[in-house]
This record gives sequence, structure tokens and C-alpha cells, in this order.
Amino acid sequence: MSVKPIQIENALSNKSNFQWVDVRSESEFQKAHFPGAINIPLLSNEHRILVGTCYKQQGREEAVALGLELVGSKMQSLFRQYREIENLGKPILFYCWRGGLRSQISSTIYGWGGFHPTILVGGYKSFRTWAHKQFERQLSVKILGGKTGSGKTEILYLLKEKGIQIIDLEGLASHKGSAFGGLGLPPQPSTEMFENNLALQLSEINENQPVIIENESRLIGQCCLPLKLWLQMQNAPIIEINVDSFTRVNRLIHEYAHFNTVHLEEKTRILQKKLGGQHAQEAIQFLHEGNFAKWIEKLLVYYDKTYQYSVEKNIDRSTYVDFQWADKNNCINTIISKI
Repeated sequence: MSVKPIQIENALSNKSNFQWVDVRSESEFQKAHFPGAINIPLLSNEHRILVGTCYKQQGREEAVALGLELVGSKMQSLFRQYREIENLGKPILFYCWRGGLRSQISSTIYGWGGFHPTILVGGYKSFRTWAHKQFERQLSVKILGGKTGSGKTEILYLLKEKGIQIIDLEGLASHKGSAFGGLGLPPQPSTEMFENNLALQLSEINENQPVIIENESRLIGQCCLPLKLWLQMQNAPIIEINVDSFTRVNRLIHEYAHFNTVHLEEKTRILQKKLGGQHAQEAIQFLHEGNFAKWIEKLLVYYDKTYQYSVEKNIDRSTYVDFQWADKNNCINTIISKI
């Protein structure tokens, strides 16, 4: 049996040809992993701790012996899982943290069945090194700005339909960036997992063509943007769209009014200090009365004031576009002409 080693660049250029199998422990996988990988731990969380403790107290030889003893009882189960994956039509690419013993043992068990195992050289660590390099690429970034409720994310995807490159940071972070940003969305990934997904998208961006990114704080919920990408965004030209207040309020009513009032009140109270006590109480009163328009208008006093400060600070790199949703096709073409 021969094990085929593969470097990260080659693995990524053929990533869809493999089923990536992460043989690290459950907790390592849960923290972050290669997007699309499945987790078949060689050692469970508990067993990994036991082997690590043995290594510190008794050395490598005894730790390896203990690891093999723990794996021995589950070899049949591991092989069956590998065979089920193979039967789906894709060969397995194994990876652990550094492409060491866990990958080697897993690929050996796989190879006993006559299959042809592949191991990622350098393991998950090599992917993380590659990912960080993606954040250093100099891209032709353009920022899409606009006040809360303008519909910037929807505009991003309308631009994508026209062939413009985009990165949807809020989609990757599973958060819309405000106090209400997590409502109705799946749980956020860890920052490391957010980075992994972002790196794969960035790797497909043509450096010689503009890429549009929505104006964001460095923190999107709990996900933190990589510093070098964030710095590029801070120096990029901004296309600032202007949508009238009436339209923004109605878009926000459509987006949030269907949520449970208890949850909306909880989120409103988070903004109490920033809104001011009286404004916060008035907003909550409007919420309980079902007057969503007045509730949103109260919130926009804070959001618009905060955003206006950012607009004034970045006025020298901003281009302004009036955007009417009733005439969105022409407005999208106007944005494209400014890119």
C-alpha cells in the first residue's frame, strides 16, 4: 500500500475531487475545519487528552503505544466509515493538525481495504497558512456604503447577477452587523471558521477586476475580519448609496416586524445607553403597541447619527448614488458605471 502525499495548493485546485476527512478530535473540528470536511476522529476528545498527558509524563514511545491501544478497538468502525465514503464515489483526503501520526494511521486503515489514501502534507496547519496568505492579496476593493435599511446586501447580489465580483461578509458571518443582526439566522461560526470560508472565496477573486464589499465594522457580531483585509477596506473607494427614509423604514418593517416582540425588546434594550433612556423607552412602547414604523424611526435616530459620522470622516473617498428601489435596474447600472 502506498500513501499519496499532496501539498495544500494541489489539494485546493482539486478540492471537489476529494472527500476531505478531518481525523482530529471533535473539539478541534468544532472550533474550525476545512469547509466541507467531515469529522471522523481517530482519537476522541477524552482519548486525545490521555495520550497528551502520557506524552508529557512518559514520552513519545509510551504515548504512541497508548494511542494505538485506544485506536485498536475502533479500527473496524473506522474502516466501515471510510468504505461508506468511498462508495459515494470520491476518494478520501485525510488531514490532521500537521499531517502526522493521526493522518498516517487513518490512511493505513483505509489502505488495508485496497483503497488509495491521500494525506494533506502539513495537515490543517498548512491550510491555515495558505488562508492567511489570501488576506494579504492586494485586491481592487470597492466598498458599498449606505444607511441602515438601504438594502446593501440585496444590491450586492444584483451586482453579482451583472457579473461583478462580490464578497458577502455578513453572509459568511451569519450576522447583519447590528444589535438585531443575528435574528432569524443560523448560529455564527467561530472567527477561525469565518476566516476559512472567507479565504476560499478570496482565492477565487480576480485581482485585476473590482470586488465589491459591503461597508462593515471589523467585528460582524462575534466574527472578526482579518486585519490586512480590513486595512484594505479602510483605504478603498466607497460607493455611498442614498435611499430615502420612508423606503428604509418600510424595508426594515418587512425585515424585522415578524419576529417575536420579546426578542425585539431584548435587542432594543441593548441599545438603551446609545439611544438614551427616554428614546429607548419610547421605542419599546411603540413596539408593544405594534407601531413598528415609529419603533424603527426611533432606532434610526441612533443608527443614522452613527453612520453619518463615518460618512463625514470618509467623504474624500466617497462617490454618491441616489438609489430608488422602484427603478433598481437603472440604479444598479449607475453603480456599475461608478465602479
